[in-house]
Amino acid sequence: MIRIQLPQAEADRLEELFRSTADRKLRDRLQIVLMAHRGRPRKDIAADLGIHRIGVTRWLNAYCESGLQGLLPRKAKGKAASIPASMADEIRRWVIAGPAACGLDRANWTHEELADHLLKTHGIRTSRSAMHRFCSKIDIRPYRPTYRFLRADPARQEKAKEDLADLKKSSGGRAGAAEPGRGALPDGADAGRLAGRQGPQADRRHARL
Repeated sequence: MIRIQLPQAEADRLEELFRSTADRKLRDRLQIVLMAHRGRPRKDIAADLGIHRIGVTRWLNAYCESGLQGLLPRKAKGKAASIPASMADEIRRWVIAGPAACGLDRANWTHEELADHLLKTHGIRTSRSAMHRFCSKIDIRPYRPTYRFLRADPARQEKAKEDLADLKKSSGGRAGAAEPGRGALPDGADAGRLAGRQGPQADRRHARL
């Protein structure tokens, strides 16, 4: 039978921690020790807390061996990464070079296809979501848009430049002979006679003002 006799200072410390902690597991373990300290039998402690007597014995032993440290919950170890960090540079090269450079008949990578290629080339099995997280971590995206740059015929480009230059020259020569808002005078037209025809009309317009 395990007997717990705590110094008053230790009992007060455990009692204070019991009231302040939000960790349910730690609260139950502290309560086991405190109830045993007050002389309550293990079977009654188990019934009060709704646990098995073996659990009560376990935590009393843990406290006797390691003190408060033996009652503290241990953080669960995170799942080991399925993609080694050493693969970062190689996966980055795959993405930059594209699937075709890796002997695959497709235009762009997907996270699922990267995971499959990793399995086939290195025997490392991983999921699409794990590959997505890994690519985000190394700051690379597998989706590479495909562009096609079509170059024009150099001879046609040169011909278009010449036509544009001729058009500018011919437009500049006619601009000085024509009034703003009117077309150029036809060949052989008498400018004076044309002005005479327009004169009375212009006088009548002025007379109305």
